[in-house]
Amino acid sequence: MAAPVMADNDRRSQQVPMLSKYQQECAACHVAYPPGMLPAASWQRLLNNLPHHYGTDASLDPATVKQLATWLTNYAGTYTRANETPPEDRITRSPWFIRQHDEVSAATWKLPAVKSAANCIACHTQSDKGDFNERHIRIPR
Repeated sequence: MAAPVMADNDRRSQQVPMLSKYQQECAACHVAYPPGMLPAASWQRLLNNLPHHYGTDASLDPATVKQLATWLTNYAGTYTRANETPPEDRITRSPWFIRQHDEVSAATWKLPAVKSAANCIACHTQSDKGDFNERHIRIPR
């Protein structure tokens, strides 16, 4: 069984078991973002638009989409922070993400090892396990 991920990242947070299908399908291209990072409506829009997933065709069969939708909706962010729908349903454009990363310099975002704010694993060394705890942050140089 895959490592648990955080459903929400505040005091009400809970560890949920990672859905193996989600890990298999989504983490093949990027970190399997914990479901609590977006509200359910954002996850639904993302799953409904997989043929145009940020410039990539990420289409999946209907049964897989349904399975992912059920899991992501069940564990989507529900607290104030994640309940705000970010522009374009991008985690990196959510107000909470921007606040959490306001100390990261523009130069750091441009480092070859980082390249993008969506590349969580560049700094959050345990993000592939759903762990974004600050003690595991290592900023590349």
